[in-house]
Amino acid sequence: MWSLMVLPVGLFLLGFPVYVVLLAASATTLLTIMNVPPLVIHQIVYGGVANYALLAVPFFIFAGELMNRCGVSERLVQWVMSLIGHVRGSLGLTTIASSTMLGAVSGSSPATVAAIGKTLYEPLLRNGYGRPFSLGIITSSGSIAIVVPPSIAMILYGASAEQSIPKLFIAGILPGLLIALLMGLYVLLWVRRQGSTQGSAQNGVIATEPGAGDRRADVGFATATARASGALAMPAIVLLGIYLGFFSPTEAGGVACLYAMLLGRYVYRSVTWRQILEAASESAFLTGQILIIVASAAVFAWILTVQGIPQSLIAWVEAAQLTPVMFLLAINLLLLILGCLIDPTSAILVLTPILAPIVQALGIDLVHFGVIMTVNLSIGMFTPPFGLNIFVAQSVLNAKISDIYRGLFGFFVAQVIALLVITYVPELSLYLVETL
Repeated sequence: MWSLMVLPVGLFLLGFPVYVVLLAASATTLLTIMNVPPLVIHQIVYGGVANYALLAVPFFIFAGELMNRCGVSERLVQWVMSLIGHVRGSLGLTTIASSTMLGAVSGSSPATVAAIGKTLYEPLLRNGYGRPFSLGIITSSGSIAIVVPPSIAMILYGASAEQSIPKLFIAGILPGLLIALLMGLYVLLWVRRQGSTQGSAQNGVIATEPGAGDRRADVGFATATARASGALAMPAIVLLGIYLGFFSPTEAGGVACLYAMLLGRYVYRSVTWRQILEAASESAFLTGQILIIVASAAVFAWILTVQGIPQSLIAWVEAAQLTPVMFLLAINLLLLILGCLIDPTSAILVLTPILAPIVQALGIDLVHFGVIMTVNLSIGMFTPPFGLNIFVAQSVLNAKISDIYRGLFGFFVAQVIALLVITYVPELSLYLVETL
């Protein structure tokens, strides 16, 4: 069907925004092929965003924006260094660990790249890691932010696939840690191959506060824990509150906003009320960008369903006798390619209604598949040519694209290995879901 396949591809290649592509394809199909009144577009657009679970999106975006403005990245970096500062390669490991923890606070991959990049890029260079490797580790480690909870990508997938968001959150914990572990192993192998002590904390310095100069990475564990306790408590409050039944994921987002506001204004005293209002304004703008894609994707998905596209794909998969192993391999390849071309929000909202029925027909757990999809798209965040993290790193760190590309390959391989393990060992994603 040209209006649902040729037209969207053509508009996308011409550079139109994703929501325009989806609405144009949907409207064209309704007016030229389907015998339904145009009023149905308004009804489905409203139905697409009238989802209680989606209320968590603006809350977590606002909470993450506030936490980024509070200066939590420096505190988390210092805390991690107090734990592993004696290990050879500790500065590289700190970059990965800090990105993972900041991702659990902010839920934003680009924000994590920007915050950790500003904090650790210069120290990495001073300690001999080299420009390409330093850029590669910062750009790639930020991708873990959309895998570990609270993940906005998981919220969108849960709303699209009608799956439990708390289950998706907890399913992302072990896969996120596995990605960080394999990236850390690559760092240790790289440092060992270099045959130097560039990662040693003894000669490492970290810029902890603007204008305060450089401080040595030898802050005691107790002091570092006290300084970072406010940031460390946020994901614990959110997740424990959800899993102990005190509040829903949406209510947890509201609690996170209030906590971040009080922490930054009255505990850290690092933000003013004016800055809080600016954070709210930026969060509202980003929420609008996400929800207009949600609404557009709802119309597109409804047309696909009415036209029997998912059912036709299921029949094709059955006729081709694809096993779950073969299907998941094909989906991984598809998502890795799409992930470096479009943002995770768009990919999840467009593909989930198409793929979910096929996944169910093959007997694959939809929670497990949500983790697979999210990990694939997180890799796309730093995959050339259009990975968003690449452009964030280039802008924030004033780096050359060629230097970033050169440093990404090893981390790409490490994350693809993690993806294969996550894909074919479903227990990794489902163990905590079934246990807790």
